[in-house]
Amino acid sequence: MSKLALVTGATSGIGRAFAERLATDGYDLIAVGRNTDRLKELVDAHPEVTVRPVTADLSTVAGIDTVAQTAAAEPVDLLVNNAGVAHYMALADLPADMATELVHVKILAPALLTRAALTGMQQRGTGTIVNVAGMIAFSGPAPSSVMPRRAVYAGALANLLTFSQTLSAELEGTGIRVQALLPGVVATEFHTRQGMDLSAIPRMSADDVVTASLRGLALGEVVTAPGVENDDLLQAVFAADLAAFGAQSPTLASRYRT
Repeated sequence: MSKLALVTGATSGIGRAFAERLATDGYDLIAVGRNTDRLKELVDAHPEVTVRPVTADLSTVAGIDTVAQTAAAEPVDLLVNNAGVAHYMALADLPADMATELVHVKILAPALLTRAALTGMQQRGTGTIVNVAGMIAFSGPAPSSVMPRRAVYAGALANLLTFSQTLSAELEGTGIRVQALLPGVVATEFHTRQGMDLSAIPRMSADDVVTASLRGLALGEVVTAPGVENDDLLQAVFAADLAAFGAQSPTLASRYRT
């Protein structure tokens, strides 16, 4: 019996690369995207498996509900929360409707789609959830000179990272794996839609990101950073997080005392 993967943002970039790889590996697909024509192209490109297109806009509550109902009703073995929107702006410049779209796509949708798929995964005792975030999740301490400000976007990706790590701990021993996938700059349409020309900047391919994700799952990683050679750097970040968390006290720290 074929395994079933649900991939959001499946018509371009990393999502399309996931869909292509998984179809090649024999997965049937539920492919979610906003562009009906592109979804049809994906269906036509893979007659060797069953590809079910779902046209939905995850920046809307209605779109999230549509996909969540599908995730709850189908025996999803692998959920790839990949959909994204390129709303790179300082908070003061970010229109309220665009901020809402970003929060829906990168925070609300992954949480609710994961919740919808989890019941079936828990009943079957197996399943995998991949949440596609990005290295910007680590960029919070960066000074203004380092990069353009994008507080909501960076915060959303940081949420996905912590969400994935905490969910992995919640599901320990259930047979369900969770991965936060943190690519850097990738050669996709993402930045072009933002009006950014990154053609002169070295970029990883979407295929390599998918390769890293699947290999990271095989290695048992909860956090997979495809472009970070030295994994000790990641472990140092996580160790520092836990050290700060564990160092809290009910006593007011001396630096705050007058």
